[in-house]
Amino acid sequence: MTLPPHLVYAREPLPATGPTVFLAGPTPRSDSPAPSWRPDAIGELAAQWTGQQQLTVLTPESRGRFRAAHYDDQVGWETEARRRADAILFWIPRDLASLPGFTTNVEFGLDVTTGRAVLGCPPDCPNPERNRYLIYVARLHGVPVSETLYDTVAAALTVVTAGPR
Repeated sequence: MTLPPHLVYAREPLPATGPTVFLAGPTPRSDSPAPSWRPDAIGELAAQWTGQQQLTVLTPESRGRFRAAHYDDQVGWETEARRRADAILFWIPRDLASLPGFTTNVEFGLDVTTGRAVLGCPPDCPNPERNRYLIYVARLHGVPVSETLYDTVAAALTVVTAGPR
C-alpha cells in the first residue's frame, strides 16, 4: 500500500531524502477570493503515486495561511525547495486579476534547463494567451508541456521516477 504524500509547507524543514515534488505556480493572495489549485494537485499526486517510498510534496503556501514575517524568508525557502526537489511541477491557471503568476514566470526561467521542470497550462484559464511564451520556451528546452492537471502530475511523477539527470 502506498502512503499518502507527506506535505511540507512554506518555511518548514525540508526532508533530507526521498522523492519530492515542488508545486510551483501562482499563489492566491491572502485578500483574494481565488481558491488555491494546490489541493487538487496534491490529491492527484496522491492518486497517481505508486512508488515504494513516501512522496513528499513541497508547497510554497503557508500552513494555516500564516504569511512569512520577512519576504526573504519565503523566497529563500522556495529557492532551496525548488533546488532540492526531484521534480518542479509548474501549473499556471493564469488569471491576471487573481492569479497573475509574475513570480512564477521568473522561477520557470530559472528552472527550465534543470531537467526537473514540467509545465501545465490549462487552455481554459482566464488568460491562456499569457502562457504562450512559457510554452514556447518549455518546448525549446524539452520540458514536458500539458494542458490538464492530471497530465502535468503524470509528467512530474515520470521525472521523479527517472531519477537524477
